[in-house]
Amino acid sequence: QITLYEGQHFTGRKLEIFGDCDNFQDRGFMNRVNSIRVESGAWVCFDHPDFRGQQFILEHGDYPDFFRWNGHNDHMGSCRPVGMHGEHFRLEIFEGCNFTGQCLEFLEDCPFLQSQGWTRSCVNAVKVYGDGAAVEEQVGEAGACVV
Repeated sequence: QITLYEGQHFTGRKLEIFGDCDNFQDRGFMNRVNSIRVESGAWVCFDHPDFRGQQFILEHGDYPDFFRWNGHNDHMGSCRPVGMHGEHFRLEIFEGCNFTGQCLEFLEDCPFLQSQGWTRSCVNAVKVYGDGAAVEEQVGEAGACVV
C-alpha cells in the first residue's frame, strides 16, 4: 500500500493505492503530491499518467516532502507496485564484470551486503531470475550497496 498526500508532512487530501493506478485524476486526486507514506512493498511512481515520464522508486518508509524523491517539482500522475517478491525470484551479484569473481545469491531482501560476507565495495554484474528485482545503490562510508 502507498498513500499520497497533497500537503507536506502527510497533510491535506490523501489517496490510498493498493495496486496499479494509471491516472490519479481518475480517482479525484490532482497530480500534485507533496508527501508519501509507503506502507508495504516497493513502488515505482511516474510524473505523468499512464506510467509515463520520469520514474521514482520508493521503498517502505515516510517521505514528508517531494524533495525526498524528486528535487524538481511535486508532479506525479501514476504509480504501481514493483513486482519483486515473486514466488520464483532469485538474484546473483558478482564482483567482476561478465559475471566473474565473488558471487552471492539472494532469495530475499538484503539490507547490508557485508553482513552476508560481501567483501567488496561495489557490484559489477547482476543476474536476475524469475519475477524480477529492484537494485538500489547507496554509497556510504564503506561504499556499500543495498540490494
